[in-house]
Amino acid sequence: MADLSVNIGELKMKNPVMTASGTFGYGDEFADFIDLEQIGGIIVKGTTLYKREGNPYPRMAETPSGMLNAVGLQNKGVDYFVENIYPNIKDINTNMIVNVSGSAIEDYVKTAEIINELVNIPAIELNISCPNVKQGGMAFGVTACGANEVVKAVRAVYKKTLIVKLSPNVTDITEIARAAEDAGADSVSLINTLLGMAIDAESRTPLLSTVTGGLSGPAVKPIALRMVWQVAKAVKIPVIGLGGIMNWKDAVEFMLAGASAIQIGTANFIDPAVTVKVVDGINDYLDRHGYSSVKDIIGALEV
Repeated sequence: MADLSVNIGELKMKNPVMTASGTFGYGDEFADFIDLEQIGGIIVKGTTLYKREGNPYPRMAETPSGMLNAVGLQNKGVDYFVENIYPNIKDINTNMIVNVSGSAIEDYVKTAEIINELVNIPAIELNISCPNVKQGGMAFGVTACGANEVVKAVRAVYKKTLIVKLSPNVTDITEIARAAEDAGADSVSLINTLLGMAIDAESRTPLLSTVTGGLSGPAVKPIALRMVWQVAKAVKIPVIGLGGIMNWKDAVEFMLAGASAIQIGTANFIDPAVTVKVVDGINDYLDRHGYSSVKDIIGALEV
């Protein structure tokens, strides 16, 4: 058996397989299907400073080779997380990571400060695809300046591993990645969902209440793979790849493109045990190809 361990900054992972925020609940919902401690990291659903109701229904729609979602970061706020969720997940023997979202920089900062005090949460993933209410609704992560500003503010108060999740809805994602790195990010994860839309021709109405939503699933994989490859060459910090990973082969492809770890999202809805199957598949691949460590395939694409 190969050595599957990887490091994301100071975060030590037993293997490179993580779950993507919003597709795995708080982790314990999947405990009946798999041994959660076999996963390298679990990124819990998006957490905000205050409670959010999310968007009106319908807010999910199936599309060819993918799905659209416009859930809208529904959650009960960080205080509820600390008091009611954290006690139930803090003893799971893997990296429990909180995805942090906000509508203003001070929201991100306050939420990060609160989570920084939780001993058994070793990292946060900063979702900078959120609209900035003080800048006309433009997402923080679509400009290098906006990304740098929010990451720098959070870095000043958050003392553990800081992962920044990048939006693909930009002109040059490497520019955003470098801005996050310059502001103190320990790692970048990509891609978040692509902006998409679906229409019911018979009723002449959109399938989502919000008209547009985030596209995920196999349809986005070639774009995600390309962006991970570009970003891995542009930054010195570890890259976490996600976007359409459905099996071990997809995961290996992302690592060959330069990802130090991967996240599985939409596939969890289809097969709740897919994460552990991917761990086993990566190990089998390494054994078959004579690699002693998973680190040997990171960025090993022959171009």
